[in-house]
Amino acid sequence: MFKIGCHLSISKGLTAAAKDIVKIKGNTFQYFSRNPQGFKAREWNQKDFDDFLSFSKEHNLYRPLVHAPYTLNCCSSKPEVRELAEKILKDDIERLENFDDALYNFHPGAHTGQGVEKGIELIAQTLNRIVNPNQKTTILLELMSGKGSDLGRTFEEIKKILDLLDYKEKYGVCLDTCHVFSAGYDIVNDLDGVLDEFDRIIGLDKLMAIHLNDSLMPFKSFKDRHAALGEGQIGLDAIVRIINHPKLRHLPFYLETPHDSLDGYEKEIEMLKSLYQD
Repeated sequence: MFKIGCHLSISKGLTAAAKDIVKIKGNTFQYFSRNPQGFKAREWNQKDFDDFLSFSKEHNLYRPLVHAPYTLNCCSSKPEVRELAEKILKDDIERLENFDDALYNFHPGAHTGQGVEKGIELIAQTLNRIVNPNQKTTILLELMSGKGSDLGRTFEEIKKILDLLDYKEKYGVCLDTCHVFSAGYDIVNDLDGVLDEFDRIIGLDKLMAIHLNDSLMPFKSFKDRHAALGEGQIGLDAIVRIINHPKLRHLPFYLETPHDSLDGYEKEIEMLKSLYQD
């Protein structure tokens, strides 16, 4: 099954978002755990959650990917920022334990001048304090474009974080096509080489989700600017190779392309389904 969806708002609830993804012919979706530029979370609604589970089963929806807010930074140089990030992570994971197998994605953070090694150490310390062996939620570290002091630009940085973590089976990686392209991984001309490098350093068994985006900025620009599929520097041909690659095609793909309405996502999903080789 081609698992394809997009990022949706849950302002009207999880069930409403699930109905939206079915309406535009997707079968999975991503949503923010709380305000993406802040920290306020929606009040938990058990009935909506139960209705969502029932609707998802009825329509054979793949588990959603839950995204932490962008402002979360557990490797900041400011202790109060790290403490808030830890609190948010802990609260989000506790909520997601209502699912049987939730995926929770977050940006590793920015070391804000402390250096890569210190930032990696702080990220691992935070995660080791909140993750436990009985946890059902899988935490995904997202590969980043490398802007500023953001961590996670290279496979090596992600591997260093993973190596310091307890309960390694509770973690995976999310690959954003725009991010890795901007970070200098040539997924356009050497996709096989990039995947071989990922497998050698991290292991493809850790790759659990893909953010499918074109890039407004050129290769190795270290800037995170998404573009609609086929309208950026990556191009549609490379996107088609990605969704059909034998090492990737089984993964869930989530569109984060810039659109003002669901119509844009619907057109991209329809196009990708027509180009996916069953």
